[in-house]
Amino acid sequence: MFRFAIKMLFGDNAKFYGILLGLGFASLLIAQQASIFVGLMSRTFAFIGDVGHVDLWVFDPTQSYVDEPKPLRTTALERVRGVTGVAWAAPLYKGLLVATLPDGKRQLCNVVGIDDDTLAAGPGTIVEGSVADLRQPDAVMVQVGSSQQNMMFPAELAPGALPAPGQVIDPKGPKRPVQIGDIVELNERRARVVGLVRCPETFTPGPTIYTVYSRALTYAPPARRVMSAVLVKANEGVDPAELCERITEQTGYAALQPWDYSMRTLGYWMRETGIPINFGIAIALGFFVGVAIAGQMFYNFTLDNLRYFGAFKAMGASSRLLLGMVALQALVAGVLGLGLGLGAVSAFGLNAAGGKLAFKMLWQIPFIAAGAVLVICVLASVISMWKVVRLDPADVFKGA
Repeated sequence: MFRFAIKMLFGDNAKFYGILLGLGFASLLIAQQASIFVGLMSRTFAFIGDVGHVDLWVFDPTQSYVDEPKPLRTTALERVRGVTGVAWAAPLYKGLLVATLPDGKRQLCNVVGIDDDTLAAGPGTIVEGSVADLRQPDAVMVQVGSSQQNMMFPAELAPGALPAPGQVIDPKGPKRPVQIGDIVELNERRARVVGLVRCPETFTPGPTIYTVYSRALTYAPPARRVMSAVLVKANEGVDPAELCERITEQTGYAALQPWDYSMRTLGYWMRETGIPINFGIAIALGFFVGVAIAGQMFYNFTLDNLRYFGAFKAMGASSRLLLGMVALQALVAGVLGLGLGLGAVSAFGLNAAGGKLAFKMLWQIPFIAAGAVLVICVLASVISMWKVVRLDPADVFKGA
């Protein structure tokens, strides 16, 4: 009997492909929007994860996320270093500054100042150069390979060369990527590129520029407070969670482990922005579109095949067996539609990887899409089952 149910499903090509289209589109839209949402949200705390070999972040207690500009007093560093259990503590500067290129173009950049001595919080992936080169005069390291906005220089200028007196460079002329030796200005101060790095995509646009902390302060606008955070390494054997509580009690600053700080940043963007609502609406629309299309097509498919169900029932098939046939048809259509949708999303994700569009498919997302498709199939089959249960074989044969 179940073999006949599969033949009935595959026999009506128009309705079968309509059901697959509805289920495939629903799973595609749900998985795609969920993956883009996860990719976008992961960029909000990507910088925290890129800072390695750090146990704790110490920052202003009113700061909600990592990019919020609420700097600390310069005395915060020594106060943190004085807490028992701290192996070392390093200052960190992080801010948005405008870089002026040789052709006069101005570009917004994320400037990160790391500790002069330990070079803690340095770039994770170095393409050219060495992080130790940051100790050279006017030295900076620039991000390359970003999908958002890279630093481009006039192709007519060699690395390290500046426009000759009276030379006019067309800002719309041919460009080349930044190279070691290039010269830029940060807040009207000279900066020389000594290295190229790769960084994870962040929520704020513009390339990331690394330099040492003392030099970053000369680039930054004058202010009483400039230290963005204090990075802490715990002594061996010291529990980072206990050290967090100790630093908070003794200094009054907030102290969190990197994962907790990432979740604090993520929580801010989830609560205070409309991003989750917008993506939630798109995912819900995908679900309801799937219910509407697949439900209607499956219901019409069942109506068209009532005569076969009536014949089976007249030959002694129980209602339970007929319901099992309908459930099997819904299950087969759901599995095929889900595979079609997830396959399309996977192909989309492979093409979008490394691009401007944030895309990150976690292993939970296919299960969420599968759950949504299962609910759609259950709703569609329940409506159809109601007609099958109330079916009277005599009415079917009279209609024939």
